[in-house]
Amino acid sequence: MSLLGTLSATEVEEHATAFRAGPGDEGARLDSWLAARMPPHVSRSRVKALILAGRVWIEGKPCVVPNRRLKLDEEIVLEIPEPEDAEPEPEDIPLEILFEDDELVVLNKPAGLVVHPAPGNWSGTLVNALIHHCGDSLRGIGGVRRPGIVHRLDKDTSGVMVVAKTELAHASLAAQFAEHGRNGPLERAYLAMVWGAPERMRTTVDAPLGRSSSNRAKRAVVRAEAHDAREAITHVEVVERYGLRDDATSDASLLVCHLETGRTHQIRVHMSHIGHPLIGDREYGSHFATKANTLTEPARSAVREFPRQALHASILGFAHPVSGETLHFEAPLPADMTALIAAFESTG
Repeated sequence: MSLLGTLSATEVEEHATAFRAGPGDEGARLDSWLAARMPPHVSRSRVKALILAGRVWIEGKPCVVPNRRLKLDEEIVLEIPEPEDAEPEPEDIPLEILFEDDELVVLNKPAGLVVHPAPGNWSGTLVNALIHHCGDSLRGIGGVRRPGIVHRLDKDTSGVMVVAKTELAHASLAAQFAEHGRNGPLERAYLAMVWGAPERMRTTVDAPLGRSSSNRAKRAVVRAEAHDAREAITHVEVVERYGLRDDATSDASLLVCHLETGRTHQIRVHMSHIGHPLIGDREYGSHFATKANTLTEPARSAVREFPRQALHASILGFAHPVSGETLHFEAPLPADMTALIAAFESTG
């Protein structure tokens, strides 16, 4: 079969397809020329990998040279293999699914669940759970039958996440997250319990983030000119203050944080930076470790027993990668954060 236009997503995933070099194609690089005939979600690097893997034939002979120059009227055949099984094994881990269709799945991730396999967590992750849950409906990301992770929540952060099931959905969602909602409907909001309370009911933390100089595994606010500085903006609104005193200070507060950017540990670092670290955050709030001693019961015990940072991804909105429809999802507070809030409410 000879095609003059680009392939559809279905053709890319299911067919070996033939093209013919026309008068204007002489001298074109093979990888660039083929990539231009693929749907937008199939990258040039993916095409190059297929060439190197022996999936391209020119005039019936295999070609493994990505920069090979085309000649007039040559027939080029490209084979996109069926997605391979993912390396992580499927595991029957219960998931709270909020929405699912052929392109994506939206879920409410519980605290304690690692998103992606990594050293120390090769099993028991969200990816393992999704491979089991989705089965054959995973149509391949980069040629591998695996879920497409476009954003992550820390192991001990709960809340709503979206995961791509197809390469098309993965490309669309990744682009939306990369733009941080500046040119589309992407919306992310988190509920956080923090020590003390910001002076103003609404404030914006605009402070670039990079790697911590004292611990490379951590993030920190850095100078804008630092080589690894990344723009980071968090909009903060106070929902409730607990233990409010005459001098306007508080024991703790419930905040809603809207992300304008989405950097690793952004809310946790920003809240610590302004002097209001998350309750239970042993990484960025360790300097508040003894703060529970100043509380009265039952808040004192609730804080001491709280096992994680008090952060929950409550709202996620985005454009559907195929229909373009704006989707909006909310995940209710989990029981542990509800109980923490109730303990502070009972102290007045």
